[in-house]
Amino acid sequence: MSDLLRAVVDPQSIAIIGASDNPNKIGGRPILFMQRHGYRGTIYPVNPMRAEVQGIKSYPSVADLPEAPDLAFVAVAGEEAVRAVEACAARGVKAAVVIASGFGEVDDAGRVTQRAMVESARRSGMRIIGPNTQGLANFGTGAITSFSTMFIEMPPEDGPVAVISQSGGMCATTYGLLRADGIGVRHAHATGNEADVTVAELAWAVAQDPGVKLILLYMESIADPDMLARAARMARERDVPIVAIKAGRSVRGQQAASSHTGALANEDRVVDAFFRQHGIWRVPDPQTLAAAAPMYLKGWRPDGRRLVVVSNSGASCVMGADVAEDLDLSLAPLSAATRSALAAKLPGFAATGNPIDITAALLSNSGLFGDVLPIIARDPAADLFFIHIPVSGTGYDVPAFARDTANFAAATGKPVAVAAWQAPVAAVFRAAGVPTYANEAAALGAIAQLVDHTALLRRSSVDWPDDMPVALPDVAAPFLNEADSLALLQTRGLPVIAHRLCRDRNAVGAAFDAIGGPVAVKACSADVPHKSEHGLVALNVASAAAAMDCFDSQWARLAAMKASRDGVIVAAMSRGRREFVVGARLDPVFGPVVMVGDGGKYVEALKDFVLLLPPFDADAVKRALRRLHIAPLLDGVRGEPPLEVDALADVAVAVGRLIRAARGAIASIDLNPVLVGAVGEGATIVDALVERGRGDG
Repeated sequence: MSDLLRAVVDPQSIAIIGASDNPNKIGGRPILFMQRHGYRGTIYPVNPMRAEVQGIKSYPSVADLPEAPDLAFVAVAGEEAVRAVEACAARGVKAAVVIASGFGEVDDAGRVTQRAMVESARRSGMRIIGPNTQGLANFGTGAITSFSTMFIEMPPEDGPVAVISQSGGMCATTYGLLRADGIGVRHAHATGNEADVTVAELAWAVAQDPGVKLILLYMESIADPDMLARAARMARERDVPIVAIKAGRSVRGQQAASSHTGALANEDRVVDAFFRQHGIWRVPDPQTLAAAAPMYLKGWRPDGRRLVVVSNSGASCVMGADVAEDLDLSLAPLSAATRSALAAKLPGFAATGNPIDITAALLSNSGLFGDVLPIIARDPAADLFFIHIPVSGTGYDVPAFARDTANFAAATGKPVAVAAWQAPVAAVFRAAGVPTYANEAAALGAIAQLVDHTALLRRSSVDWPDDMPVALPDVAAPFLNEADSLALLQTRGLPVIAHRLCRDRNAVGAAFDAIGGPVAVKACSADVPHKSEHGLVALNVASAAAAMDCFDSQWARLAAMKASRDGVIVAAMSRGRREFVVGARLDPVFGPVVMVGDGGKYVEALKDFVLLLPPFDADAVKRALRRLHIAPLLDGVRGEPPLEVDALADVAVAVGRLIRAARGAIASIDLNPVLVGAVGEGATIVDALVERGRGDG
């Protein structure tokens, strides 16, 4: 961690500019919090009107401080905040938390002022958090430069979770949800407008804290994906899961984010692909962000997804099975020995399969949980356990249930979640250290998240070798013509359709004879990237004479359009089994992005595609294909053979390597259709369009 970021998350001295004697004011809260929660560093209140603030000697200005503090909390507004930042930079302060709003989140003038403030800080090497931020809090050291009311409503307790958020409100909400569940929080940092320091940088910093076991993020934009990838890599090395909200999925959400923190929008599907690539689990809201924390913090990393459901209600067993199926959690097939041992302990009318219905006999025999749980713990098919207690309380030995469940979880080392909607019952289980939820959907959702996130984190990373540089034809048009596009793909070993480029009638006739009919005849012009819309494609041409007539009409059509006449392509007609699309483009934030999906003329209307970020391998492509709506067709239906997905995956990998190797010289690649045959029949690229980029190749 750099010294500057260390000054942000673990400062040894803090100046409060605009310090207030009133602990309920913005300039008073940090002093109250730090004195209350044992900050061991030095606090320097700065207030020219007071000699002392909350019992601490005050100074008239930053220049009058006896040393340059690590961190400054700027609790003044407008131009005064800008001048305070300049004074901090001049004094040698390492970092400043700027609370004031009215900057980049408001208008162009605010963005100009914000940019100038950051440039002033950078000239002296000072970092800025904010502006428009609620501040920072490290409850491990008591360094709290935040004015959040939540720290009063839900008193802090140091713990293994770090919460980092662009939004102060979401930071406080997530912190509050964790504390309500009895979970301690080490870091609670809000970055606001991110004029300088970002969520990604702070995630990288806290990932190095040995006391942190889980990182929760809220972002409205991802301005520095390389740093976020670096943070994710470090967290993964330490077995610290990262769970994130990326808000602004919708157009209106993106507009709201812009007015909130001045955040720039990221394309949502690309964000999903980036998170998958780096093992970050994405969730939709702060409740879900915090919900699985008890599961992660147990250190459980499940190897399978076979579930055992236990309840004292038959209806709860049924509903648990339903939710499990929705989440793709299979019910473990219990062995005959397990079922026989259960039958010896449970009433004769109890269900001993899976789900296991203990029945209302639990009321008269509180030891049933203690009898049942060790039995199912021994079954080798069981990976996960869900216990639902819809009815309990007076007459039930709830503490015994909780103790038995906690002992069971400790003995198996496998994930266990309890659903208990009655607050007093849930409180007893939580006090015993058992992850407990209000209903089966929440409990099983947390289990499924843990299972799926663990599988994501266990996927091995992929490295691509350095490929040969890409050389594009030296022409000025923004697109390569189809012949040049196909030729470029051929040099990279991709399976393109058999074809010839012809510039006269006789060459067309010879091409027809060489390829064999029927053929496709397509005008080739760098000025006309989309030929079908202009009647420049003829399919299933059955004779050489007909092919030559197509040449004449297309040649004349290009002349009428005043388009370059690069030739006419005569290509074999490939049938295949299914049309797919494979594409790639340069994202302005994330770099190369590869698309694979259902192809043909409806690709833009149906949008059934998945995205991958390089580097990736064929297995990653095949997993991604299983997320398509047409995924069931890959295995063959109604007697059809399964498709050659291996060949399609190889095309996607090759396209990704090509656009990466181009280093900006290629802006996009569009292969549609890619015809995929049955297993053993391979894949064929029928049409290709390559767009030039602005790189140097």
